[in-house]
Amino acid sequence: MIKENGRQFATQLYDQLARLTKALASPRRLELVDLLAQRERTVEELARLTSMSVANTSRHLQALRSARLVTVRRAGLHAHYRLADGGVFELWQAVRDLGERRLASMRELVSSHFEDRASLEAVGITELLDRLRSGAAVLVDARPEDEFLAGHIAGAINVPVDELEERLHVLPMDQEVIAYCRGPYCAFADRAVAILRANGYHARRFALGFPDWRAAGLPVAGA
Repeated sequence: MIKENGRQFATQLYDQLARLTKALASPRRLELVDLLAQRERTVEELARLTSMSVANTSRHLQALRSARLVTVRRAGLHAHYRLADGGVFELWQAVRDLGERRLASMRELVSSHFEDRASLEAVGITELLDRLRSGAAVLVDARPEDEFLAGHIAGAINVPVDELEERLHVLPMDQEVIAYCRGPYCAFADRAVAILRANGYHARRFALGFPDWRAAGLPVAGA
């Protein structure tokens, strides 16, 4: 049986949905969601990565937690935050992709920051999957080791970009190397491709990142 007060229902319904949009209506919280898409992190680590104070980071995390977008696990003196579920990343992903499509200023900002990206020949999800299945390419995860261990594309080799020049010997010269990192606004893969090409490798970058691959339901490994 449907109650008659439809107006009250609609008001309360959209009030509830607005809790999500209000929680994300902050550039700093969007950045926190993007970072938490890689793995669980402490407040102190998030503060360092975002150049915010611990107190300010904690306030933003509490706003996300109030909207049920993140959960917290306490271990000793530290609070470890993670995304509540995969749908939270998909919400951020939808905002990100809509921004790319609708905001010329955003496209210009990305293009200006990644000046040489067009020459790095981005690989999409379908092509990457095909090349991995055929064994035609070696996949390099250019993120830090802790993020790799928390989860990575199945079959990837972890060579953090800051260690790549010293570890080139682990990569075959006779295969294409495809590098990936956190996502489309992360520079690790761009830097990795530049280093690889400078050393004679045939290298390209994955256009997206590990969270996008996982959200597509494709094979992953790690914790």
